[in-house]
Amino acid sequence: MYWFLMRLKEKYARYLLRSYIEASRKSKWCPAPGCGYAVDFVLGSGSYDVSCKCTHSFCWNCTEEVHHPVECDIVAKWILKNTAESRSTTWILANSKPCPKCKRPIEKRDGCMRMTCTPPCRFEFCWLCLGSRSDHGNRTGGFYACNRYEKAGKDGKYDQTKETRKMAKNSLKKYTHYYERWAANERSRVKAMEDLQEMQTVHVEKLKNDYCRSELYFKFITEAWLQIIECRRVLKWTYPYGYYLPEQFFEYLQGEAESWLECLHQCAEKDLKPFVDGKSKDLNGFRTKLSGLTTVTRNYFVNLVRALENGLADVDSVGACNELGNSKASVAMIKKKRKWQQRGSWPCGHCTYFNEESPTICQICNQRSGSSSCGLCTYFNSTSATICLMCNQQR
Repeated sequence: MYWFLMRLKEKYARYLLRSYIEASRKSKWCPAPGCGYAVDFVLGSGSYDVSCKCTHSFCWNCTEEVHHPVECDIVAKWILKNTAESRSTTWILANSKPCPKCKRPIEKRDGCMRMTCTPPCRFEFCWLCLGSRSDHGNRTGGFYACNRYEKAGKDGKYDQTKETRKMAKNSLKKYTHYYERWAANERSRVKAMEDLQEMQTVHVEKLKNDYCRSELYFKFITEAWLQIIECRRVLKWTYPYGYYLPEQFFEYLQGEAESWLECLHQCAEKDLKPFVDGKSKDLNGFRTKLSGLTTVTRNYFVNLVRALENGLADVDSVGACNELGNSKASVAMIKKKRKWQQRGSWPCGHCTYFNEESPTICQICNQRSGSSSCGLCTYFNSTSATICLMCNQQR
């Protein structure tokens, strides 16, 4: 009797907790499979991104995985688009025709235009004009060249059908383009998480022993992999954004950020391998390169996220004007530049990397000192240019 009462008490305690969480506006169950934790949300935090104790991160507003800076409505439409039903409907519309008798969709696989519907219908018809087989013969061009179809096509009878099928094929092609890149970045993100775990548990220990360095020295490798994981997540969700809201300026920012991410990922994945295998000795040079690429990639993705948050509005140019209008900020910047010049160091205007050794060429992007990027679109222009070649804004 005692154990029965204890189990009953535990059961009602679970029901009470569940009802409290589901009725609360500040708490939600973690959507991760098999997780029994609840997450509290801090109102007014300015971000819907939350993390559970099980390490799963999700959006508080829609409970999908973290997708900042893309809005929840775009994510919802994209997930619905990715369902099997939606993809099948588009594919059927683009690659099949309905049987004239039973209206079931039929895919053409053979070269002959003579089609036979599947049982129990078995209706025989022409693939081009969808007319009955009995209406075709030598006088109509047979089943390889339907004269009736060609004549009807000239009269405009099939214009709407052809246009609908053409639009469906273009839509499917566009969707495939964005979906493949969305899925590829997700696979790369998952692989990067696995590589980071392997690096922390296996390779860092080996590097410590081989190069007689402390674990703190190799922190730059962990920071690089964490940056790769975060950038892959952001880049992944920029493709649904581009699918629904195509914008030339956005595609430029996305392309710039993606190119630097690929450089960083390759450096952390490929260039690190010789050091792990003990075949390379210039560890300090590699540390400078990887740390620089991490900083540059972070800056590009910060600009990309800021642009998406502001709807691709010009936020950088406003900030630049405010900085130029502020005399104190201008004086501070001049003093800072003089200090850099005295030390022989300078920040690259293209990739923002802080160079300490090279007097004229950036160690990361190989651009010359004194060059700068446009304050509006961040496009890299030469020192003599007075108008940006990308957005035509006065510099």
